Amino acid sequence: MIVCIAEKPSVAKDIARIIGANSSRDGYMEGNGYQVTWTFGHLCELKMPEDYTPMWKAWSLSALPMIPPRFGIRLKDDEGIKKQFATIEKLMQQADGIINCGDAGQEGELIQRWVMQKAQAKCPVQRLWISSMTDEAIREGFANLKDQAEYQSLYLAGLSRAVGDWLLGINCTRLYTIKYGQNRQVLSIGRVQTPTLALIVNRQKEIDNFKPEPYWVLATVYRDTTFTATSGKFTSKEEGEKAFAAIEGKPFTVTKVEKKNGKETPPSLYDLTSLQVDCNKKYGFSAEMTLNIIQQLYEQKLTTYPRVDTTFLPDDVYDKCPQTMNGLFQVKVAGQAPYADLIRPLGGKPLLKSKKVFDSSKVTDHHAIIPTGIVPQNLTDVQRKVYDLIARRFIAVFYPDCKFAQTTVLGEVQPVATESQQTEQPTQQTEQQKAIEFKVTGRTILDPGWRSVYAKDTQADDDEKKPEEEERTLPVFVKGESGDHIPTLTEKWTTPPKYYTEATLLRAMETAGKLVEDEELRRVMKENGIGRPSTRAAIIETLFKRHYIKKERKNLLATPTGIELIDLIREELLKSAELTGIWEKKLRDIEAQKYDPQQFINELKQQVTEIVRDVISDSSNRRVPPGQ
Repeated sequence: MIVCIAEKPSVAKDIARIIGANSSRDGYMEGNGYQVTWTFGHLCELKMPEDYTPMWKAWSLSALPMIPPRFGIRLKDDEGIKKQFATIEKLMQQADGIINCGDAGQEGELIQRWVMQKAQAKCPVQRLWISSMTDEAIREGFANLKDQAEYQSLYLAGLSRAVGDWLLGINCTRLYTIKYGQNRQVLSIGRVQTPTLALIVNRQKEIDNFKPEPYWVLATVYRDTTFTATSGKFTSKEEGEKAFAAIEGKPFTVTKVEKKNGKETPPSLYDLTSLQVDCNKKYGFSAEMTLNIIQQLYEQKLTTYPRVDTTFLPDDVYDKCPQTMNGLFQVKVAGQAPYADLIRPLGGKPLLKSKKVFDSSKVTDHHAIIPTGIVPQNLTDVQRKVYDLIARRFIAVFYPDCKFAQTTVLGEVQPVATESQQTEQPTQQTEQQKAIEFKVTGRTILDPGWRSVYAKDTQADDDEKKPEEEERTLPVFVKGESGDHIPTLTEKWTTPPKYYTEATLLRAMETAGKLVEDEELRRVMKENGIGRPSTRAAIIETLFKRHYIKKERKNLLATPTGIELIDLIREELLKSAELTGIWEKKLRDIEAQKYDPQQFINELKQQVTEIVRDVISDSSNRRVPPGQ
């Protein structure tokens, strides 16, 4: 008998139906030579300190650092879990073979491997690896089962992550709680959680310490068009007023009219983080809410595997795209077909195949999130919103570039010479009376291309557009024309950085705290991001649950306890997003078989030992007051 083990009952039922295991049993399905059972996510976990020695049960500084000679796993203490595990164990002990049908990612691999280890399964194991839950994908996956050995490095990366989080989290949480929390409140420290909190606290301090400063902007209105001085802003009002007085009443002359055609390529397909970012910006959804919704859409077979960090598709998916597009064509929402008119222009010819979309070298385990082509039925409002973003993004990548004409007009005003300037030497006079230059930029869309896929209220831009890039049609200007103008001098104030929102925090986690707007550069920096796409939402939720952060409208603010905790931590290793990003890169390298898992664990053991030694020897009497 072949035992298939899935990550949850609903997935197991789908698999059982496809492979003909149609008889229900207690905790599994059976038929056609298969038994299909399931876990409920993590049934097993790493052992707790007291499981290794009773001496580690009590929280004391003398027991630290706690470094087990060998890490072990245990069954979670839950009656439902124990009952289901007993069923799994019995099936696996009698099995001729096992098919691991767990979630096709690092966490899914770890969940199922631990269960098989705990059940002491001895038979050969194969791996089902699929990117969507459609019937076709499941059949294809069963026709192409892999040997479990091919996923050993994935398991080792997941195991290293879990062990690393245990070493740092349990040791440092106990260390800080005893030393600085006076044992009255738990001070939770985590490998990703603490540097993420530090990002929020540091941003908040920048805002709190920010002192606004005035500056003055010189502009002028010529032919109902506002031109801005190219010399930048004036830091003193006197300077600004002097420039204003020098040009007032003098004619404005157009010195250059430059027209350039440009194009804007479609946005990339979604990975999990960019989907969470857009859902937060457009709908205010939290990262966790978006992850839950996209997981539901995946399990309903409507979209592909969600926990991904690539925005590319492998080349072999291209041939399936017309079928997906056909499915989207048939989608109905409130009796309307929202995508039919968008898909019609693509019909009758091969779909565009761009290297920015299809590149097998940029895809490892899973590809970007796309619709499966199965027509959705009875979606909730929030599910429809997330599905709509994914569907439109998929359609948009097959559209041509957006083409625009950009016009830049330069003009100048020759200043009035004062009496004192008129008596100065000619060389000085030329310098003093240098013309003041002004500039305006306008953009006209010639062919909207992919932008026609998006309504005005759902622009696909990742970042807010800069003012000069907004669509603005200018009057026709001719070089050499001249006329009256109305100068203005406007006082403005410098503004502090913005608070993090979940959208901007996710981007900061993705780039280890560095401000990166360029999509290509951001893609490269993902290697050193903190956390994984699948865990970032949970990290943010943990900070809320620990009362280290709170939300005001969309803004994320650190609480006094969160600020106090970060202030307390002197060890840069614990709160640096950059250093945590380096650890994250090593975990990715373990998965890619470029780094030794044992070395990663040994380095962490050494680091934890040093942190414990430094904190215990701290005689500063620092404390986090309870109840903050």
